[in-house]
Amino acid sequence: MTSVPPPAVELSADQARRIALRAQGFLGAPNRRAGVPGVLRHLGAVQLDTISVLARSHELIPRARLGTVARRTIEEAYWSGGRTFEYWSHAACILPVEEWPHFAFRRRAYRNRPHWYHDLPDGAYETVIKQLRTEGPLTATELGGAKNGGEWWDWSASKVAVERALMYGEVVCTERRGWKRVYDLAERALPDAVLHDDLDDTECLRRLVALAGQSLGIGTRADIADYHRLKGEQFDAVVADSGLVPVTVRGWAKPAWADPAALSSEPRGRHRTTLLSPFDSLIWERARTERIFGFTHRLEAYTPKAKRIHGYFAMPLLAGGRLRGRVDPAREGSTLVARQVSLEDRRAVEPMAAALVEAASWVGCTDIRLERVDAPELRGPLAQEITRTLG
Repeated sequence: MTSVPPPAVELSADQARRIALRAQGFLGAPNRRAGVPGVLRHLGAVQLDTISVLARSHELIPRARLGTVARRTIEEAYWSGGRTFEYWSHAACILPVEEWPHFAFRRRAYRNRPHWYHDLPDGAYETVIKQLRTEGPLTATELGGAKNGGEWWDWSASKVAVERALMYGEVVCTERRGWKRVYDLAERALPDAVLHDDLDDTECLRRLVALAGQSLGIGTRADIADYHRLKGEQFDAVVADSGLVPVTVRGWAKPAWADPAALSSEPRGRHRTTLLSPFDSLIWERARTERIFGFTHRLEAYTPKAKRIHGYFAMPLLAGGRLRGRVDPAREGSTLVARQVSLEDRRAVEPMAAALVEAASWVGCTDIRLERVDAPELRGPLAQEITRTLG
């Protein structure tokens, strides 16, 4: 592990929390002029996932910061104008196109593997590249079919080939149609200014650590490395040259680093009240969420139903800079269904009602139905506040 120089700055846990909230776009006035592209550039990565309850996670993330921006506006911001690409960062993520050079180290690592998960028939890779070159951007279905007919992982040779080309960087995904990736040759889809692998591994890692520190505002070694799924030793190798500064946070057991810009002024402004996707970068790392907010949260979508505590896609409630509860939502026609609501205390009633009404309006629902409320004594006040807010 890296040798940490003595920190020049000592922060309280509350200061660290507010720095993190501002860095993630939840404290202070949102930059509406920059819109969704601005949110993406600010965060550096927006995670994709197949689950869609209110909407898919990549839609929920800018909505949480900007408010009820239209879903069509969000999709167009991601997939039009050549401003983004999709690659493996924290997970499968949408990334600003200017970050393409920073992932050269990962593309090289994939190319150096003898194979990637699946065997590939001779000539299949070259056939896919030739087809894209002659026919233009295509989905896996248009390339010959995504599956062989077995389980979901039973990919066809063309699907394996094009995904391998995506990992290698010869092919890029810059659009989704009906949730299907649209593949194109990187040389055709990306601007010449970014289409290169000139950066060596050290420079790629240095830039990603610096960007992760800016997006988080403050974090431990594990926090910052995890943002783009780097290894601890990769963080160690470059942090001294990243521009991040060592800090001490009272109550944190491990050393931390901060973005100097995050330390230059006291975080102030309006707190967002909103429901968070479990894949939101504010909370996607469980240990960090517990350390900063004192709030334990995990996605239970892949937990057997009988063992779930808070529900299939429980969304934490952010209000006043704190995590004050959660709700497992669903949609039935024009009704938003709160299948299960958990509230920290009575002070969470009003913000939960406001967040539910905002979410319902955003997805075109005109009514809200409460099912289970974990604190039965708060069910009546919550229902009354929802009615008043819908009013």
